[in-house]
Amino acid sequence: EVPKPLFPVAGVPMVQHHIEACAKVPGMKEILLMGFYQPHEALSRFLVSAQQEFKIPIRYLQEYAALGTGGGIYHFRDQILSGGAEAFFVLNADVCSEFPLQEMLEFWQQHGDVHSFVILGTTANRTQALNYGCIVANVDTQEVQHYVEKPSTFVSEIINCGIYLFTPAIFQHIGEVFQRNQQELVLEESSNGWQRAEVIRLEQDVFTALAGSGKLYVYKTDGFWSQIKSAGSAIYASRLYLNQYSKSHPERLAQNKPGGPVIRGNVYIHPTASIDSTAVLGPNVSIGEGVMVGAGVRVRESIVLHGASLHDHTCVLNTIVGWDSTIGRWARVEGTPSDPNPNDPYARINSETLFRDGRLTPSITILGCSVTIPAEVVILNSIVLPHKELSHSYKNQIIL
Repeated sequence: EVPKPLFPVAGVPMVQHHIEACAKVPGMKEILLMGFYQPHEALSRFLVSAQQEFKIPIRYLQEYAALGTGGGIYHFRDQILSGGAEAFFVLNADVCSEFPLQEMLEFWQQHGDVHSFVILGTTANRTQALNYGCIVANVDTQEVQHYVEKPSTFVSEIINCGIYLFTPAIFQHIGEVFQRNQQELVLEESSNGWQRAEVIRLEQDVFTALAGSGKLYVYKTDGFWSQIKSAGSAIYASRLYLNQYSKSHPERLAQNKPGGPVIRGNVYIHPTASIDSTAVLGPNVSIGEGVMVGAGVRVRESIVLHGASLHDHTCVLNTIVGWDSTIGRWARVEGTPSDPNPNDPYARINSETLFRDGRLTPSITILGCSVTIPAEVVILNSIVLPHKELSHSYKNQIIL
């Protein structure tokens, strides 16, 4: 019920982490959000508060159709260039990262000429690299020699993070793709052709062609990075950001205080939440606005969204609790984590399919907004859609 970029991860909307990183870059003039969402109240409110907090103009530009990763920035190129930009970053909203933007900028200034572009890359293990855009680069210069999006066989362990530094020269390359698309459509004389020429994918259409031309470089980061494609990956991303808070935002992390709840590991608690002193929270827990947590409650590896109530002695593990949901006394709500292999430093989160062999894959438990769970039941590995009132226990189910 909200645009995905506004879903809270580690206590703040997912896209706020991007905005914070951009606002820190010296000389940053403006932040543009682009998407296909209808602008609505939550988005407008977020933009107003973010502009006040970060003291930088932030605007939302709505695409008239889903234009792909390159089509959107090409469509709004006049808006992007209107301030006389020397260079600009493009960040996908559904990634979580340390966002080493300043380092990318310095790397760009040292490396290429003004017409070169930089992709942020990171290392994945050999099998998982196939799920991403793979980059083959010159070891000495870091120039991208070969780029393949989701290859069918192993190409490289360096993957595309969906974070780029471009100069205005990129529009010429995207424009060439647009022209080519149009010519192909004239040949096909397809009836809905106008829309298809506008849909441009940066990865397949632009980077593949730019690789080996001396214009595309990769900056490799060892900092954390993950995609946020599924609910399970949101809990993992929350852990990565909460870890980073100890350096970047220590004030956001809850501390053990006399008469307060027991905090284990990294926990974010919104100032308006009311938590009983006998509750035990953490590690990796994020508690939203106005949440009520009763006596003896245990919460671990979970995101509890605003207005939810966890009554006395409930146990919530590996779960996302939707806003305004209620969990009754002595209930247990538990999911199966989908974390990367902790023994492999290059492991990434698997984007599991929801079903395997006709069965629901065990995953994070998700309660939609305004869900009511009765007292003394067990909900395991299940997805409960919004506005449901359950009457008994469930396991491995999607409850519509």
